[in-house]
Amino acid sequence: MNQQEMLGGNLWNLLETYPRPIAESFRRMLEAEGIPSVLRTPFGWVMGNSVIEVEAGAYQGDVLLYVPEVCFDDARDLIGEV
Repeated sequence: MNQQEMLGGNLWNLLETYPRPIAESFRRMLEAEGIPSVLRTPFGWVMGNSVIEVEAGAYQGDVLLYVPEVCFDDARDLIGEV
């Protein structure tokens, strides 16, 4: 079973843990296919640019990449093609 989190009343599944620059690249790729995604950093959930992260020096370490449960299979297939 996949790791899941409740966010905004919806279940989100963890795709994988990636270094931030790689996760951001995957987010853009997913977005281009109409699949929403969010990151979880040590500072919390990131759906866009986080002011806290900017002030802290733009965290570039490992982050968790989540997609909505209903999009999980499509997102996994898309990321698996890379």
